[in-house]
Amino acid sequence: MSVYSFKFFNIILFVVMFNLFKSFMGGGANPELAAIVKNGAYLVDVRTPEEFAAGHVKGSVNIPLDQLAQHLDKFKGKSHIVVFCRSGNRSGQAKAFLNQQGFTNVINGGAWEDINAILNSK
Repeated sequence: MSVYSFKFFNIILFVVMFNLFKSFMGGGANPELAAIVKNGAYLVDVRTPEEFAAGHVKGSVNIPLDQLAQHLDKFKGKSHIVVFCRSGNRSGQAKAFLNQQGFTNVINGGAWEDINAILNSK
């Protein structure tokens, strides 16, 4: 195997692994996400208050990941819950935690900029 073939193989492997990771964390393209967001889902930003203050999705609430347990009552009765953060990592953790608490209607929206783009698209 030549050096170039080896580098190409590593690049392909990285892309495949990255896409698997995104799928595992719940991020990436979700054909239902845009409709759910636009139809009034409960939008929860799980970043820190400082990150939220620096920029956030209009209409979202800020419940940091480490404070979810103290705010479970805010999730009751919501038909759709979309959690998001900076990259999708913390929101993946938030989704898993909320699922463990019995909330089955939670979607990991990934990055807050992606949710913002959905709301700002026509």
